[in-house]
Amino acid sequence: MPHVSLPPRADWIFALRTTLVGLVALVIAYLLGLGQPQWAMMTVFIVSQPVAGMVLAKGLFRLAGTLIGALASVTMVKATGTEHVAYVGLLTVWIAVCTYVASVLRNPESYGAVLAGYTAAIIGLPAFDNPHLVTDLAAARCIEIMLGITCAGIAGRFFMPQLARDVLVERVGAGLRDIARYSAGAIGGTAKPELDARYQRLIVDIEALAGMRAYARIEAPGLVTHGRMARHTIGHMLSAISAIHTLLAHASAPDSSWRPLLGRVKAMLDGLVQRDWLVEDARPWLRQIDELTRESEAMRTAPLQPGEDRAAAAARITLLIEFLAALSLVLEGLTALRLRAPDPPGPPGQWKLPTLTIDRDQNVAFVNAVRAAIATAVVTAYWIATRWADLAGAAVMVAVVSSLFATMPNPMRSSLEFLKGAAFSVPAAFLVGQVLLPELQGLFWLLLLIALVLVPVALAMANPRYTSIATSFAINFLLFVNPRQPMVAQPWPFLNEAIAVLGGILLSVGIFAVVLPRRPESVVERVVEAFRADLTRLCLHERLPKPSAFESLAYDRINQLMAPLERVGAKAQYVLDGSLAAVTMGLEILRLRRFIRDSQLEAAHAGEVSAMLVRLAKLLAIRGPHAKTLRDMIDALRTLAASSATDASPNIHLQAAASLRVIALALEDHPLYF
Repeated sequence: MPHVSLPPRADWIFALRTTLVGLVALVIAYLLGLGQPQWAMMTVFIVSQPVAGMVLAKGLFRLAGTLIGALASVTMVKATGTEHVAYVGLLTVWIAVCTYVASVLRNPESYGAVLAGYTAAIIGLPAFDNPHLVTDLAAARCIEIMLGITCAGIAGRFFMPQLARDVLVERVGAGLRDIARYSAGAIGGTAKPELDARYQRLIVDIEALAGMRAYARIEAPGLVTHGRMARHTIGHMLSAISAIHTLLAHASAPDSSWRPLLGRVKAMLDGLVQRDWLVEDARPWLRQIDELTRESEAMRTAPLQPGEDRAAAAARITLLIEFLAALSLVLEGLTALRLRAPDPPGPPGQWKLPTLTIDRDQNVAFVNAVRAAIATAVVTAYWIATRWADLAGAAVMVAVVSSLFATMPNPMRSSLEFLKGAAFSVPAAFLVGQVLLPELQGLFWLLLLIALVLVPVALAMANPRYTSIATSFAINFLLFVNPRQPMVAQPWPFLNEAIAVLGGILLSVGIFAVVLPRRPESVVERVVEAFRADLTRLCLHERLPKPSAFESLAYDRINQLMAPLERVGAKAQYVLDGSLAAVTMGLEILRLRRFIRDSQLEAAHAGEVSAMLVRLAKLLAIRGPHAKTLRDMIDALRTLAASSATDASPNIHLQAAASLRVIALALEDHPLYF
């Protein structure tokens, strides 16, 4: 008989807290005499998250979006009166603008922007023929939502909370172990498919830390540790995985002189994997890393055995030194986060804050805006023209789904999950609202039956596998039950409303499939072209970005690639590998450009390197160069690297030679990509 594991304690706390707080918000809404008290409880389930900072962030931006949307709704209805065409036009433009803004932002800011859009529809459509009621509707909706946000925020912060700052430290420690595990595997010869899978998980997990950093700052804005130090640590985690991923390409080199050093590095990494970084003292490990770094520095300029390639050896050692430096900074940052140190490690003024940037796809944002505008305009205009009362719910749902889920990585899948949750809630809501509660009158039975349904639903919400469907179930269950006193059986209005809501969601799914559908191939092509354009700019532009800015932007793009790559078949692996190689190439181009800018290279050699980068930019700017052109480029890079890396070369020339060799290796390994 298969073993069935019970939900963990944290999930039970979340489920019981969310349901209890939702019931409290519902009762308070009753006591205040609010017209639709279910909105208070629905808001609790919408904003509730396992982590306190996430609740506060989602609640604050939901409140801001609701207030802005309510103000926009009142303005549009008052301005247009009963002018149908003008109202539809204003609503369409407003939802398009909000969807566009939401598409270029990230959560929770994105959520606030999209909410401002569809709140205008939720308030404005019911008041369209009665403009004198729109102010009252807007005020009531804002009060109901503010009540739910306040209850959820207080409970999430003070009732057995799971704090974002604690989750952040825990995940940084787990990230350090994962980096060490991946790095030890890269050095130790773990099979490439397993290493690739670990690397992809690392990218996703490290990118997620940026969101948790934002939640921690909202949770405790006065703590510098949660902002500057977390940003510092995340940046160096990205640098560490970049360096070791590139080093992986050199791990099987025939040069035996660095094998003993690699063995000691691997032993150190195996030790890092075994430690609990919530309590472990980092100082012995930092001393060990310092010793390995000094030994690596000495090896970079040491004489080589006859026949060994100095440029290749310099490349390997340079990458190893960079990895050790980044790993040391991650350890120092984790220690400071854990101890809530007020300042970064090291002497004051001796550190620079990494720049963390994200990819803002303007084209996708524009498509999302146009799609949401078309969907809203068509359905709203049809409703106004036919005056079909039940279609109002469908029009609202189309506005909600076509804008909200457009901002997600896979809109079609997200809207289908929302449809499943809504469909599953219909029989449960019918049983509770139309069969049981009309016979079991009283607030006690109302609260008890709702709790019996929503506690297991909230348990499912705590499980990432079922969060979307369970959240949709909870929201639509409360919408369909429409709890009030006394409860009266009205099966036909119930069924009409359910059909309208499900029809609106289904119509939105069809819109995602038909109106400017997002093809995964186009997303992949856009990211590949963006990488090529970035590398071209790095080769040519005078103004150089921080390496952390390029690195974080590149990894954000790769993170966005994960969902569409699942649907492009055999092309996926070569695109992912090529994108990772593009990160490495970009960092090496930046290194060479800094050497030239800071006059660290001799004038003649700097001119040769500059000319080589211009030649590389021309190759990258032309899509699909001839194989011979690419081969000539690789040979030229290797030749220049070899001439730069002689026994008499200064250390900086060895580093430049290493960068040239790494760029040549990336082109050679991924010819189709570049």
